[in-house]
Amino acid sequence: MSSGDLGCVIVAVDSSEESMNALNWAIRNVKLRPTDGHLLILHVQSPPSIATGLNPGAIPFGGPSDLEVPAFNAAIEKHQKRISDAIISHAVEICSENNVSYKTQVVIGDPKEKICQVVEDLHADLLVIGCRAFGPIKRIFLGSVSNYCSNHAVSPVMIVKSTS
Repeated sequence: MSSGDLGCVIVAVDSSEESMNALNWAIRNVKLRPTDGHLLILHVQSPPSIATGLNPGAIPFGGPSDLEVPAFNAAIEKHQKRISDAIISHAVEICSENNVSYKTQVVIGDPKEKICQVVEDLHADLLVIGCRAFGPIKRIFLGSVSNYCSNHAVSPVMIVKSTS
């Protein structure tokens, strides 16, 4: 692929500084096709069940343990939406400051799987993702979205490593 030949570049962002560094890297280094190329800012929001540890707990004194509390789930979903909106807003601000056109998308699910799915669905030419540069021990316990995506995404992946 030559410079200026990219049609769809996805930058996966979360609340980390590393993901915003990846966005800045993409803005500085990626050349999109002038007519139909676009930068997609992608954020994956965790499902409420992951964010809350599956549920708020059993109801005491013999109540059902698998009962969902709608108000609790609604509050978690609203909170997660506010977080996602703030993350996207920060990324949009970076793009606006650099006069870069962009699209945004928020999906819900497991980040590593959803990022790879969106890359495949959109036939992206490149995925840009930040990396905290965890060592092998931390990676075992915490997992690595960038490592998973580099091994499973159907397009090339540019991993922008943390400088700290």
